[in-house]
Amino acid sequence: MLTGILKAQGLYKSYKDKEVLHNLDLTIEPGKIYGLIGRNGAGKTTLLGILTAQNTKDRGEVTYDGQPVWENQAALDNICFSRELQPTLFSGQNNLKIRHYLRSAAIYYPGWDREYAQRLLEEFKLDEKKKICQLSKGQMSMVTILIALASRSPITILDEPAAGLDVVMRERFYQLLLDDFAQTGRTFLVSTHIIEEAASVFERVIILDEGRILENCPTEELVGQFRYISGHEDVVDQVCAGLEVLSTHQMGRHKTAAVRGSGVKLQDALKADVDVSPMNLQNVFVALCGHGDTQ
Repeated sequence: MLTGILKAQGLYKSYKDKEVLHNLDLTIEPGKIYGLIGRNGAGKTTLLGILTAQNTKDRGEVTYDGQPVWENQAALDNICFSRELQPTLFSGQNNLKIRHYLRSAAIYYPGWDREYAQRLLEEFKLDEKKKICQLSKGQMSMVTILIALASRSPITILDEPAAGLDVVMRERFYQLLLDDFAQTGRTFLVSTHIIEEAASVFERVIILDEGRILENCPTEELVGQFRYISGHEDVVDQVCAGLEVLSTHQMGRHKTAAVRGSGVKLQDALKADVDVSPMNLQNVFVALCGHGDTQ
């Protein structure tokens, strides 16, 4: 499946006096699985809403294949934004049934795969006659995943798709996503707080912090730049000279530093009288977005 490039340039977004996105640039290249991670309030859902023309922006532009997405159905036909269903609508219960959502999706998404949707209904053991207000949080997550996958949209965006799922279903979701990606090669962008479970799925990771993109690069390449260095404080301080120290933790004279670096300096650290251990994506995220917290 060939897809265009989804690009944001110079995005600003404010709510009252709070600026949520600050001069944000982002390029989503075709044929990759992206992970979007950030702390609560970092602007993830706002960004996804603007990328898919479901939210307005103050300044900047968003294009798909060079064409604006805002009020452009030709561009939006290529994009699916599947987000958490709401059990209430307009201060009342959401009495729409699952089948109503599926019928709407079949109309809205040109590539809707009815047969695949039916298979997922059966796999998730969902009753399409059931009302949204009657579903558990996990079942609502399954419906959003079903719509995203069955949309077959060239760019498919999911906002916290696994939030309501237990560990078994989260594993199954990521396997379904990988199977679909292998079959279609379409682009996925997944926002999640459950970082480490999803890390192996993400080919690239986008880290959003206080409305700015800190990183947008291959996951393994990013994680490979970070280490924990621990030992006697004097030796750790000496080894860390020339490396970017993101955070430290000290107990007596024993010190642990989370550092970023590569090349000769990192090789010197590996030879010194300190313990050097790798960091996983969750550790990297905490180091980058913890803003230098020192204990």
